[in-house]
Amino acid sequence: MSSENETAIGPERVPDGPAPATPDPAASSAWTGQVGAPTRILLLRHGQTELSVGRRYSGHGDPELTALGHRQAAAAAMRLGEVKDITAILSSPLRRARQTAAAVAETTGTPLVVRERLIETDFGAWEGLTFSEARERDPELHAAWLGSEDAAPPGGESFAAVGRRVEAERADIVASHPGGTVVLVSHVTPIKMVLRQALVGGPEMLYRLHLDLASLSEVNFYPDGGASVRLVNDTSYHPSD
Repeated sequence: MSSENETAIGPERVPDGPAPATPDPAASSAWTGQVGAPTRILLLRHGQTELSVGRRYSGHGDPELTALGHRQAAAAAMRLGEVKDITAILSSPLRRARQTAAAVAETTGTPLVVRERLIETDFGAWEGLTFSEARERDPELHAAWLGSEDAAPPGGESFAAVGRRVEAERADIVASHPGGTVVLVSHVTPIKMVLRQALVGGPEMLYRLHLDLASLSEVNFYPDGGASVRLVNDTSYHPSD
């Protein structure tokens, strides 16, 4: 499952340390066999909201960040302020993502651009419900949704549909920012989709990959179509409270 109330199976973490270094295309090519300077995409999930506190499905609903969410956004902005030559900050249209992205834009001095295809999954009638409430409301459909990316919540969007729009967006980003560094501020499902596309993974990744609020991941996409995942679910910069 991929939502505000997701349950994780073994989150992949990277040890605490400084901000990711600017990638060396020549070194990357030596290890991966790819050719050319990659487009570097830094994937930032938005900070905490009241729905995430309650572990409720949060799709196209538009809650704002909590006080902690704002602190998480500020901490992420400080982390990304250490990254050189950011060429763009792209955000989901939803308020929680735009508030997180605005902190990054202010710290880095990079303009913020809203991209509609970075929006979270539409959970339809399950919006605002907990996992248990959604399962009790639609037991058969909920079970089918957990087992197939083609199933959709009532009046909502399937993960397969999310994957198609995110893939189109990712292709546009790579084409528009060749060799550049782009910060993409979005939600758990679109970020998982980008990581899945880079790893050429199956649908199981959507249910087994955990991404914390205000976490940072990194993928390089090369001109020849190859990709390299360099970081997943980094939260080393999070505020202690």
